[in-house]
Amino acid sequence: MADQPPVEPLLVVTGPTASGKTAMAVEIAARSNREILSMDSMTVYRRMDIGTAKPTAAERARVPHHLIDLVEPHEAFDTARWCAAAEQALADLAARGKRALFVGGTPLYLMAFFKGMLASPPSDPALRAALAARDAETPGSLHEELLRLDPAAAARIHPKDLRRLVRAHEVLRQTGRTISSQQRHFDRADWARPCRVAVVERSRADLHERVRERAEQMLAAGLLAETEAIERGGGFSRTSGAAIGYAECRDFLRGRYKNPTELRNRIRRNTHQLIRRQATWLRRLPDVARVPAAGGADALAAALGLA
Repeated sequence: MADQPPVEPLLVVTGPTASGKTAMAVEIAARSNREILSMDSMTVYRRMDIGTAKPTAAERARVPHHLIDLVEPHEAFDTARWCAAAEQALADLAARGKRALFVGGTPLYLMAFFKGMLASPPSDPALRAALAARDAETPGSLHEELLRLDPAAAARIHPKDLRRLVRAHEVLRQTGRTISSQQRHFDRADWARPCRVAVVERSRADLHERVRERAEQMLAAGLLAETEAIERGGGFSRTSGAAIGYAECRDFLRGRYKNPTELRNRIRRNTHQLIRRQATWLRRLPDVARVPAAGGADALAAALGLA
């Protein structure tokens, strides 16, 4: 029996928020005649444009983008749905004789698609509401309890990240197993799906400056007005409403911050916390190329074997 030809690896560009990966990826996608599959958990929402830093109209005109604007902000969307959409997008590209370039900074999407997802229980709205209410009554209680029940998960989840805390407790209640034990397959040394991954990196000082500029630009571009329009036009789901930028604007509109300066500073602070969480995930990736952003598209293309 003849040997099967090797499977061509899928190409992936990832990195922390504000690393500049999108612009670099658009350049190499244009050079190599590839189409971009967005690997970002917030660009899936329509009308959430400013705060998610979606590719510009010019970037989308230059290179076709997929997995953007899939659902309304009030709709539920999860990793399983994204993986299914990514599979369909890949099949559509293959049918047209096109190749993909995955681009985005959501590590869970990357891990789930390229290492495989474990079956997990469906959401239980009543249980989730009860858990959230308990934490609202006694702030920090869910994280404290998780420290006892699943220390590994508690170490990875910020005490104020209510969405992930609730999910960790929900999985434990429904399955009797900790969420960290179910996620250990993400630490496997290899990839379940052949891929070549490049991580765009910047210094902490550089990221801090870019986050400062990004927060200023988003607010100047009308992030508050965009948030208000979404609230009036169906509102946010629990997941979309937690998106950095929108969550802080919603709090500002409810009078929780004293002035626009505090709003800006909250967005910057929470973005830095997100970057730290992303960095923790990205450090766990096996066999990836680390590409300094200063190297530009040429360095990224070389790391992906496209030079």
